[in-house]
This record gives sequence, structure tokens and C-alpha cells, in this order.
Amino acid sequence: MSYEVLESKVTHKGMLVTVTMDKIAMPDGNAAYRESVIRGKNAAAVLPVDEDGTLIFVRQYRHAFQEMMLEIPAGVLEDDEDPAEGIARELEEETGKKAGKLEFICEMYPTVGYCSERIQLFIATELTEGVQHLDPDEFVEIERYTLEEALEMIAKGEIKDGKTIAALYAWALKKKEA
Repeated sequence: MSYEVLESKVTHKGMLVTVTMDKIAMPDGNAAYRESVIRGKNAAAVLPVDEDGTLIFVRQYRHAFQEMMLEIPAGVLEDDEDPAEGIARELEEETGKKAGKLEFICEMYPTVGYCSERIQLFIATELTEGVQHLDPDEFVEIERYTLEEALEMIAKGEIKDGKTIAALYAWALKKKEA
């Protein structure tokens, strides 16, 4: 099957996202419109694992849901920034921890229905102390849980963030295979 963008009109251009209305050719030859195709910047996220196996999370306000969310450290990447370098920076900025070892887990597309964002997921181990340096409008609370506690929090609906859920299940699978 082939799809082709026939027209694309920018309906909003913001700091992080650009929203378009696209007219696309469908496989049957007809045309269809796709609204709110958001072309955002790409991101990276990391599951920090302390030497005792404790996982480090950040709890921060997410305006789209108007609630405090428990999630793994993450950040938007600069254009052409190496994801490992970007997430190493974000890890220290948000948690005050430096990764001695960063391991790539996978790339995920969090909202394939309307957004082109890609998130690179990593595991950080061999953590050492660094310096937390939050942005002026960034307020986070650091929380620590075991893998078992975090998986239970998913089941209870206490962890709702997709990248966090993906990283936790990937880490659980990796530990099971070891």
C-alpha cells in the first residue's frame, strides 16, 4: 500500500511542536485529510538504576493532564543531538546523578495516530553524584522504588506515562533474561 502527502498546511507553529493539516492520497486512489499531525522535536528518556537496584523517578506537573506525573527523567533533544549525550545531560539536570553506563533499550513512537515524536529509551547504571540543575520553570520531586513496586504502580494506575511504562517492562524483561 502506498500513501502520499498531496498537501500540507501548517496550522500552528509553537516552541516544541508544529501542527499541520495534511491531505493524503489513499491506496484506493481517494484523498483523505489527517488533522493535528504534530511534528515535534525528538526526545530521550532514561531509567536510572542505583547500585542496590532501586529505580529513580521524577514526579512533575504535566499541564496536558493538570496533574503530577511519576515518570523517568526525559528531555527534548536539540536538533542533531546524540540521544545518549542528551539524556546523560537531562539525567544530571533532573536528578543530580551521573550515569557511569548508559545502555540503549529501544526507540518508541508514543502517539502514532497524530504525532511524529520519537523517544530513545536508555537504562543508566553505575550512578555517581552530580549536580542537579533544574530550569527556572521546572520543579521535580525525586522518588525511588523497586522494580516490583513500580510494576505494581502501573497495575494500580499510579504510573500512567507511556515511556516510563515501556522502560519498566523492558528492564523487567532484561532482568528476567539475565
